[in-house]
Amino acid sequence: MMELRIIDEQGKSTNNLPVSDALFGREFNEPLVHQVVTAFMANARSGNRKQKDRGEVSHTTHKPWRQKGTGRARSGMSSSPIWRGGGRIFPNSPEENFSQKINRKMYRAGMASIFSRLASEQNISVVETFAVEAPRTRHLVQKLKGMGLNSRVLIITETVDDNLWLASRNLPNVLVLEPRHVDPVSLVRFDQVLMTSGAVKMFEEMYA
Repeated sequence: MMELRIIDEQGKSTNNLPVSDALFGREFNEPLVHQVVTAFMANARSGNRKQKDRGEVSHTTHKPWRQKGTGRARSGMSSSPIWRGGGRIFPNSPEENFSQKINRKMYRAGMASIFSRLASEQNISVVETFAVEAPRTRHLVQKLKGMGLNSRVLIITETVDDNLWLASRNLPNVLVLEPRHVDPVSLVRFDQVLMTSGAVKMFEEMYA
């Protein structure tokens, strides 16, 4: 059975936590993880790009020059897509849909594959509880440094209290989430993951 190391506030390993092989002991499936991450990011996109076609650009309807006798190509008006400042032939519209379909079984397998890679590389650490005494960023920085977590850290707790959220929101390399808000992008974004033992049980109920 797969085990995750439990650490104390000094970053020392105190024990091992047996976890489900279905969630933390899978073989890494890179194509599936790529598809899950790409679909998640695509589904978060909004169609907010807008371009104008030749009927929407501001222009004059005056013919630039006469039809014959100038030696230049025929031209009707300056809104032509081949002219600088003209309309687009196939403009982007706000109604553009970027979503990609991915079923629940694939999503769960992709999440398990990411967790398994993190566990095999020993980038997941478990603590019994994690909290800060006051909503101060320096308190959280000192606590993470004392635990030996100096790189990009994803902290997952059963519930995020106000002190922990306020202490972490100004740290660009630290993110605090509850298990229900964890997504594949946040898992692959951070180098290390710190989870409470209660969060591990919640993940096993959701994905194992």
